[in-house]
Amino acid sequence: MRILVLGAGKMGSFFLDLLSFEHETAVFEKDPKRMRFTYNTQRFTQLEEIRGFAPELVINAVTVKNTIKAFDEVIPYLPDDCIISDIASVKTGLKEYYEQTGRRFVSSHPMFGPTFANLQQLSEENAIIISEGDYMGRIFFKDLYQKLGLNIYEYTFEEHDKTVAYSLSIPFVSTFVFAAVMKHQDAPGTTFKRHMRIAKGVLNEDDYLLQEILFNPYTHDQVSQIRTELKELLEIIDNRDAEGMKGYLTKIRNNVKRDIEIKR
Repeated sequence: MRILVLGAGKMGSFFLDLLSFEHETAVFEKDPKRMRFTYNTQRFTQLEEIRGFAPELVINAVTVKNTIKAFDEVIPYLPDDCIISDIASVKTGLKEYYEQTGRRFVSSHPMFGPTFANLQQLSEENAIIISEGDYMGRIFFKDLYQKLGLNIYEYTFEEHDKTVAYSLSIPFVSTFVFAAVMKHQDAPGTTFKRHMRIAKGVLNEDDYLLQEILFNPYTHDQVSQIRTELKELLEIIDNRDAEGMKGYLTKIRNNVKRDIEIKR
C-alpha cells in the first residue's frame, strides 16, 4: 500500500519507521530539517509531489491544532479513493469534518506517546479505533495495532471523547495542581521525583493539546470529582480524623485494586 504520513514529528516518524518496510511510504513535512532522520521513505516538502505519489492512505500525524488544516491542504492532491485518517488524541470537530468531505476515513487514537511509553514494548498500552470509520481502514489499523501488541478498543467519536476526558483530564489536572504548589527540594524523595518526571513530561506537551483535552465537554464533571475528593480529604486532615482517614484510604485502595483486577 502507498501510505503518506503528514508530519515528521515524534508520532509521524514512529509510524514511518513502523510501516516503511512493508509498504511504500512517503512523508510530507514543510520543515526539511525534521526529515533528517527518516529513511526508507520518500520525502516531500511540496504539495504537488503528493499528486505523483498517489497515496492510498493518508495518516495525519501533525499537532492537534493543525489536523484539519493539514487535511484541507492535501485533499486537493489526493486520489478520490484515498482513505484519510488521523491519530489525534482530541477528536473535537473531526466527525463533522469527515462527513462534509464525503471521503472514506478512519480515525484512531494510539493512547501512548514517546514521552512515557517504551515504543519497543507496547503490550501494556492501548489504542482506540473509531467504529464510525471506513471498514477497510479500520481493519488496517486493527492489524497494525495487533502487531504492536496493543490492547484495542472500538468506540464511537462520542465514547472516545468521554474516555479521554476521564483517562487524560484527571491525571493532567492532578499534575497541574502538583506543579502549581511544588517547591524546589534539595533532597527530594523517590515519590516526589516520580511526580516531577510525570509533571515535566505532561508540561512538555503542546499547549493546544492540553487546552483541548481540558476543554473537552466531558472534562468538567471529571475535574469536579477531584474538587469533591479534595474537600473530603481536607476535612479529614483539619479534624485529625484517624477513623475517617482509615476509611478514606480503604476506599481509594479498593479503587486501585478493582482497576488492577479488571485489567487482569
